[in-house]
Formats: sequence, C-alpha cells, structure tokens
Amino acid sequence: MLLLRAREKMMERFRPLITAHGLTEQQWRVIRALNESGPLEPRQISDLCTISSPSMAGVLARMETLGLVVKERFEDDQRRVSVSLTKLSMQLVRALSADLEAEYRALEREVGESVVERVYRAVDELLAGLERE
Repeated sequence: MLLLRAREKMMERFRPLITAHGLTEQQWRVIRALNESGPLEPRQISDLCTISSPSMAGVLARMETLGLVVKERFEDDQRRVSVSLTKLSMQLVRALSADLEAEYRALEREVGESVVERVYRAVDELLAGLERE
C-alpha cells in the first residue's frame, strides 16, 4: 500500500499538467517511452509503460486516431509493427517538459533534494532486485 500511496500522491501533482494537454496518463507514458527510446514494438511499449498488452492495443489505436503515434509494419515481417511519435507528440513533449520539470523542482524544494535522490536510488535498487528474480 505504501508504494501505491506514494505513486498516487505523485500523480496528484502531475495529472493536472498531463490532462491540461488533453492526454491520459497512459498516453503520456507511451509518449515518454517513445521519446526516450525511439520507435518500439507494442510489446516493448507495454513492458516499459507497465500497461497490459490488451490495454495497449486500445491505447495505441486511440493515439493513432488522435495523430499522436504512427504505426508501420516491418518490411521483413508484416506481422510486426513499429510505433513512433508524430510531430504533434513531439510538440506535446516540448510543451509539457518545462511544466513537469518545474513541478519536480517544487517537489525537491518541499521534501528536500536528498530525499528525492534517496527515493530514486531505493526504487532503482528495488526494481533491479525484482528483475533478477
């Protein structure tokens, strides 16, 4: 419950910024993943964004309709699809980045930079330990 409460408290800070740009949390996670990693296959996006494959299919379909992503089939294997960002999504990344960074700075001022750094390290260690299993 502790991690869920912490996640929800964090999202209370960031959700209004994301929704003000007409995005859902899941859509923003997909945009962030593609912005950081470049084009990916849907299963890779699912893994990075912790969105189930069935949900990811719907999320990507809606994002494609909204002009946020483009899907392209691989030439050598028509069953595989690569998903990439559109110019509209890149504009959203630029528009949201300054607001999100400002909110992260405000968080660091409120709880302390060292607290935020310790939390990041602890979560990284937790994830690394869980991924070894």
